[in-house]
Amino acid sequence: MSLLKALACQGIGLITAILLARNVPQLVFSFWLVVIFQGIIAAAISRLFHQAIWWMPIHLLFLPAALGLSALDLPSWLYLLTLLVLIVVFWGTAKGDVPLFLSSSAVAETMISLVKQENADSFVELGAGVGSVVVPLAKRLFLLNITAIERAPLPWLILRWRCRLLTNVTVQNKSLWDCDLANQKLVFAFLSPLFMDQLGEKIRREMHPGSLFVSSSFSVPDWHPESVIQLSDRRKTKLYCYRI
Repeated sequence: MSLLKALACQGIGLITAILLARNVPQLVFSFWLVVIFQGIIAAAISRLFHQAIWWMPIHLLFLPAALGLSALDLPSWLYLLTLLVLIVVFWGTAKGDVPLFLSSSAVAETMISLVKQENADSFVELGAGVGSVVVPLAKRLFLLNITAIERAPLPWLILRWRCRLLTNVTVQNKSLWDCDLANQKLVFAFLSPLFMDQLGEKIRREMHPGSLFVSSSFSVPDWHPESVIQLSDRRKTKLYCYRI
């Protein structure tokens, strides 16, 4: 659905910019002004369609980038290769999930401490990426039952490869919204502020009382965390810990 919205935004932007050039030539009097107006209109339409904020620079730069690359006379296979790489890395984003964010080693170490503190026997990471959290957990906590959810094809393949010898990790290639969180003692996510309200409803609906949800960097709106852990990594990450 997000990809269809993006295509619609680009199409509406292009049609509107062309109409402006034809009907208001004193405003849009050159080819590159048409290109600039197309990007601005497409970005504005994306907000009307409630697309995530990171779509705006994509809409602004898409047509200028496409025209600039076409002027370089690059081999056609290079465009196909770039498209394939973008698809396998950001497939979840196009399908309405969140982009790939990688957690630091400090986050992984803190999650290991939290698992021990909670005496948890199960752990789920929503959007596990390439395994920067689940792999250290699995190697250090052999008895912990870990579920890693990742939808994007390339991160999922890397995650599967890294977990191939880790018998306590189950890697699932599906949307985090389709993951059942019932009976999970500890759930971790590093997502996006745009999805935290929706995720909070899922957590509230599915997780049992007494379990713990930990969100990296982004808080759940109108929820009061049991604690906030400030890390000293490069991002100065905050972990918001919510007791259900």
